[in-house]
Amino acid sequence: MLKRFILWDFPRGVWQYDVVVGIILAFIFLTPREWFGDQPRIPKASSISMISSESGVSAFFVEASLVAGIPEPQRVAKLTELLKIRTGNKRLNVTRVEPVRDSEGELEGYMAFARP
Repeated sequence: MLKRFILWDFPRGVWQYDVVVGIILAFIFLTPREWFGDQPRIPKASSISMISSESGVSAFFVEASLVAGIPEPQRVAKLTELLKIRTGNKRLNVTRVEPVRDSEGELEGYMAFARP
């Protein structure tokens, strides 16, 4: 019976098939997300991408919309806060921010360089 269960050897429409499907559905819907390390999505997390990490400095691309309307002197502090949330590293500090522009001079985002 165990071999038939593992190899899914039941024809469709028999009660054993329905039990196996029920077990699979119960596993999918009743398994706690903590078992798989699944975490809730961070708002606008896709707007931040880690580009590289070399010699203790990490580079992140941040979309311009995340820091739109924030004055330049306060931009480093805001990006530090956003990256701490995004990475989960509370010791992360942004040391430098550079604007990234396309070929027409339009602002696409910022490169944020951070150290732990």
